[in-house]
Amino acid sequence: MQAPPIELFNEGAVGVMRFNSPRTLNALDVPMLLAMEQAIDRLAQDPSVRAIVITGVGDRAFVAGGDIRDLNTRRGLAHHGEFGEVVRRVFRRLESCSKPTLAAVNGWALGGGMELLLCTDIRLIADGAQIGLPEIKLGLFPGGGGSQRLMRQLPLCQAKLLMFTGDPITAAEALSLGLVNRVVPAMHLMAETMALAQRIAAQSPVALRMLKRAMLHGAEMPLDAALEYEQAMISLVFDSDDAHEGCSAFIEKRPPHFTGH
Repeated sequence: MQAPPIELFNEGAVGVMRFNSPRTLNALDVPMLLAMEQAIDRLAQDPSVRAIVITGVGDRAFVAGGDIRDLNTRRGLAHHGEFGEVVRRVFRRLESCSKPTLAAVNGWALGGGMELLLCTDIRLIADGAQIGLPEIKLGLFPGGGGSQRLMRQLPLCQAKLLMFTGDPITAAEALSLGLVNRVVPAMHLMAETMALAQRIAAQSPVALRMLKRAMLHGAEMPLDAALEYEQAMISLVFDSDDAHEGCSAFIEKRPPHFTGH
């Protein structure tokens, strides 16, 4: 029996989505993207999950990119309809997920793998891993959101250098650019990622959801509009039980117990 392309399991309040196609280095094709979409929806709708960790099996690849043999069969409108729309929808679903997402980059994150990485909230990377957007070397350019998201997360000249050369960068270089939060010895990657995810999962789900929404949409607004939107989001948070539990716990000098209500 063939193993599923994506494994799902929970550890406490953390849901883990693990790419499990080591033969293809977790390459992204339409079936993998659709499996990913189902996994995101399942974790997003699971009330017991408060944070999500994304990683790959083994130590070779997080996601090594698109399936080049598959891409080589595509032409214009067919590519747009059969693949482009799917990858755009699935990556945006991940980016806008109401729960915090953490990437544990265990190996290569190239092409579509790096584009996926750009959709996550927090990123830890194994010290021997590499990331990059090599599409230009195939006569292509990043079409899974990379050409737009990267320049919103890096200075424009740095984003252009990565995309114009297609050269991969090391974990240390990714950290220096601000593309990842931490570089971790490979043997400790999952332990550190899960510990951080558990810390985040202990916070108020209501506040986390509204904070993510304020940041995601506010980044696309003029500052005055974004400040108004922030006020709307924090006002909604003040209607939650969690907000008053947090304040009461502080006054009473005890740990808060957030329920998500």
